[in-house]
Amino acid sequence: MPLSRRTTLTQFLIEERRRFPDASGDFNALILDVALACKAIARSVAFGELGGVLGGHAAAEGGAVNVQGETQQKLDVLSNEVFIRMNEWGGHLAGMASEEMAAPRQIPAQYPRGKYLLVFDPLDGSSNIDVNVSVGSVFSVLRAPHDAIEQGRDVSEADFLQPGSQQVAAGYALYGPTTMLILTVGNGVNGFTLDPNLGEFMLTHPGLRVPAETQEFAINASNSRFWETPVKRYVDECLAGKTGPRGKDFNMRWIASMVAEAHRILMRGGVFMYPRDTKDPGKPGRLRLLYEANPIAMVMEQAGGRASTGREPMLGVVPTALHQRIGLVFGSRSEVERIERYHAEPQPCKDPANPLFAERSLFRAA
Repeated sequence: MPLSRRTTLTQFLIEERRRFPDASGDFNALILDVALACKAIARSVAFGELGGVLGGHAAAEGGAVNVQGETQQKLDVLSNEVFIRMNEWGGHLAGMASEEMAAPRQIPAQYPRGKYLLVFDPLDGSSNIDVNVSVGSVFSVLRAPHDAIEQGRDVSEADFLQPGSQQVAAGYALYGPTTMLILTVGNGVNGFTLDPNLGEFMLTHPGLRVPAETQEFAINASNSRFWETPVKRYVDECLAGKTGPRGKDFNMRWIASMVAEAHRILMRGGVFMYPRDTKDPGKPGRLRLLYEANPIAMVMEQAGGRASTGREPMLGVVPTALHQRIGLVFGSRSEVERIERYHAEPQPCKDPANPLFAERSLFRAA
């Protein structure tokens, strides 16, 4: 399509706003501020070593370990600052929360406060940045409580503890061979590609849908000894290929960058699993509910896919803490539903003293 006939992100948001005549325009302005932050981060990522932004973040510069207990990269810190700087001044937000910050970020007194909350992971997959693997940013927009808006009070952690079903918008930016912005405002999913000459996100992938059929799955196989039985059963069936119960061969993928995994699945189908396991019994999962699981879940559900903990729909989970971790499964709907079904079925008894309740299968060798 000729460039002159492409729709810009701004034009797209204006068209969306026209569906709601009483809308103030604050929401559009907020999304454009988020997009600007993603453009700035994309530029830093693109310069890599030339920009002096690779490597770990020195303790003397603000702390080598973030609130998650993870080693911070220089780009983690830079990206977090970019998100804050680009979004705190516009008057659209009541507050922000980030994977890199222990507590909610208050809007400085010199700026007006708005009616939305912004939640973000400023640089997902940052452990891959030094080896030039695709990384990204993930974001979610929530409505601030009425009393916070009316009273102009500081936001609290409790204000952010909303189930994913209450998200107003969600999406991610992917910093790969091209920079893309994937966005849902509750009316499907659309993909925008950054035109580096114009500095504009152009609509290139309207109405994205997760393909229903797939022969790909993504999981960190090094954790297989810690997997729960339903996850192990699912993976074993995929690995069995054409001669197994699934009757087809599967390919396994693992990038260790959730944004890149999500984008591949959005484009060509598949299932991503970072499930709860027994590696660290004190953690009910590895990914953050508010900053990672909920935004990606909204994107997947809006694109016709499914997102789950393995036991229940992700968007129905009520958060209990700002940095809560959770198991996450998402992708092609039928595959996620299969994994949920395996979790719901009674677990087989492997006690040889109770053969009546032993594991059985139609595909068990004679």
